[in-house]
Amino acid sequence: MFPSKALLSIVLIALSAVDASPVRREAAPTLAFNARMNARASDANIADADRARAQAMINASFSKRAGSSSFSIASAVTAYTAQVGVGSPATQYTLLIDTGSSNTWVGANTPYTRTNTSVDTGGSVSVSYGSGSFSGEEYLDTVTLSSDLVITGQSIGVAKNAQGFNGVDGILGVGPTDLTQGTVSNVGLVPTVTDNLYSKGAIGTEALGVYFVPGGGAGELTFGGSDSSKTTSSVNYVPLTTTSPSSEYWGIDQSIAYGSSTILSATAGIVDTGTTLILIATDAFDKYQSATGATLDSNTGLLMITSDQYANLQTLNFNIGGTSYGLTPNGQIWPRSLNTDIGGSSDNIYLVVNDIGSNSGTGLDFINGYSFLQRFYSVFDTTNRQVGFATTSSTSAVSN
Repeated sequence: MFPSKALLSIVLIALSAVDASPVRREAAPTLAFNARMNARASDANIADADRARAQAMINASFSKRAGSSSFSIASAVTAYTAQVGVGSPATQYTLLIDTGSSNTWVGANTPYTRTNTSVDTGGSVSVSYGSGSFSGEEYLDTVTLSSDLVITGQSIGVAKNAQGFNGVDGILGVGPTDLTQGTVSNVGLVPTVTDNLYSKGAIGTEALGVYFVPGGGAGELTFGGSDSSKTTSSVNYVPLTTTSPSSEYWGIDQSIAYGSSTILSATAGIVDTGTTLILIATDAFDKYQSATGATLDSNTGLLMITSDQYANLQTLNFNIGGTSYGLTPNGQIWPRSLNTDIGGSSDNIYLVVNDIGSNSGTGLDFINGYSFLQRFYSVFDTTNRQVGFATTSSTSAVSN
């Protein structure tokens, strides 16, 4: 299910910050994590899987039932996993890392082991993720991310029932705290692992830095700020959008231009590690397809171009807070070494920009997913209610 060539290491860094802005530090304790490329395991292609997640996010804002504001990541093509210890002595669990959901839970495969640090709160917990779900009991327990990141009294879900989580034990939720509303029976909001790292003084700013490398190379998560050794520019921050439903997640405002031609006027959308592609509103996608001359490939669900069309691709410019982030032609194509992993041909050239499934005006008109984030460093800053971006050495890479 998970090709070994697609394994990528993610390093988690704990930083202490005292400034109002996330601290940038050259060195800090690290822990290796893994991310894996899910082979195509069902009839849903890569675009369908991302689109289903996007539509669930849009629809969630119109539903108030418990657990409705989290979405499928179990079927995502790109899955980032961390070995997380729970209890004392700790049992190790393989958890999916997700910025689009916020509950941390275990027990989908490896059973939860109670120790003397385990406290049953008596609360029930239930979260729906679109194509997957879990329900069970809430416990407070010690969660160990690394020797420098140990959280006592962390709320965790212990699954009695879980669907759609083959090969993993649960989720490490690092999304906004509001996404936990209504998921646990005896409380309103549930503090996330990032909340508790901040409240217990392990980090000075409640922020998460994310760094990936194109084509399945090494990456890094930074709790408490950003890592200046991974950036080639300063981090530029923009406030979270006030437009719903994007405002319920890591939402921002941006416009997109293909070359000098605007294809998506300024609007709200989200930044999301759980989405593999870059999704844009249908009307913008149609303009992009027309401009590139691409055709739709039925096997992968991706746009496909010829070598001549690739040679003529223009930069896709994301205007965020007055700063333009240019996605190069190479940044717009799927890594060719991974073509067969998504049901494609090894000789074809596929584009990573796809249709979100609805026209602009929904309040969630784009998702800057992994294909964008592998080219730009990102910081999710809860303390200052902002998201930041910076260029990296991978911004102009030609590795795809």
